Amino acid sequence: MKLDSYWTDSAPAFLAAPQELPAQVDVAIVGGGFTGLSAALAMARRGARVAVLEAGPRVAAEASGRNGGHVNNGLAVDYADVAAKVGVERARGWYNAYDDAVDTVARLVRDEAIDCDFMRHGKLKLATRANQMAALERSVQRLIDDGVDNDVEILDAPRVRAEVQSERFHGGLLYKRSAQMHMGRFAHGLAVAAQRNGAAIHTDTEVRRIERLGQGHAHRLHTARGVVTAQQVLLATGATRHGGYGSFGWLRRRIVPIGSFIVVTEPLGAERAQALLAARRTYTTIANIHHYFRLTADHRLVFGGRARFAISSPQSDAASGDILRAGLAETFPQLGAVRLDYCWGGLVDMTQDRLPHAGERNGLYYAMGYSGHGTQMSVHMGERMAAVMNGDASANPWRGRDWPAIPGHFGPPWFLPAVGFYYRLKDRLA
Repeated sequence: MKLDSYWTDSAPAFLAAPQELPAQVDVAIVGGGFTGLSAALAMARRGARVAVLEAGPRVAAEASGRNGGHVNNGLAVDYADVAAKVGVERARGWYNAYDDAVDTVARLVRDEAIDCDFMRHGKLKLATRANQMAALERSVQRLIDDGVDNDVEILDAPRVRAEVQSERFHGGLLYKRSAQMHMGRFAHGLAVAAQRNGAAIHTDTEVRRIERLGQGHAHRLHTARGVVTAQQVLLATGATRHGGYGSFGWLRRRIVPIGSFIVVTEPLGAERAQALLAARRTYTTIANIHHYFRLTADHRLVFGGRARFAISSPQSDAASGDILRAGLAETFPQLGAVRLDYCWGGLVDMTQDRLPHAGERNGLYYAMGYSGHGTQMSVHMGERMAAVMNGDASANPWRGRDWPAIPGHFGPPWFLPAVGFYYRLKDRLA
């Protein structure tokens, strides 16, 4: 079993064009994940001199390449709860932004001819307890009544069992606009497109300090390979642990890096895979400590979850793999002792309200905090922030939001075990 991401291991490695770090650029983007690459492509198309500064040796190797492979619409939190806090109009706009985000991914895959197994088969949110079905039915009715989403449908237990070969589920909520893709191959295609349009992508270029020049948007970035002066800077770092707290401390006090862990089976074969998940959708269970799963094009099962509230590391990933194997056996006992070929973890950039945050502060633009629901929104927000930085403030669907610091969060998230206990207790009492 490889302690490595299936997506990055089974995709071609992007080769950045060899070049010196420029002394000056129009736009510097800190982070070479989906947000940074999408923004770089959009800005380069407009003729801007763009430099993507990625701390690691390859692009999209953190959250963008270490997720479950879902491209889902719908909010990460219940729409009705959000509407009660911010009003129907604003909640509807945020929900619609996720629809737009899936469309953005689909358009880029089509326009850039990215070979990434993109499929739009929908997402099924599964009830593991009978009493959860009433909540799902209320969610569907509210989405329809508020004119938010008419492409949702309740599936009863027999219909779910017709496409999910498991006795665990009492029904589910189908979001028909959701999709899936091979994350590593999408990242490679997005990076190639950005570079083809003129963006310079620099790997192994950790940004260690950012210095503001005057009162505008110009900054000097001190990196592992030298100094770059940029007229505008976009921070697209997510929950990165690179860089010092001096320049990134404000953001890190507002993001909790939470580990999410995934295993991938050996190839099951076309017939066995089709019997397991006949509709080949993305699937997620209803719980705070939940599971999510889907099939790959080569008929493997990708099975993930928040197995442990811990930071990803080789030891943590291996321990989480054992927990996920137990969850896999409980959900699909017919797979028996199926071989697990991959096991890995990644950091989710969780915010207190579990919604994205994007805007500008002290001359720096930022977009992050996707809270485990970001493969589509990160791509979308790269494009949206490129438009914002070009003068269209209305392009940001998350504009005008307060972002208070998380109380007691000043460095490594020491409180994760307590958070895990709290969520497990909530699930037990639900």
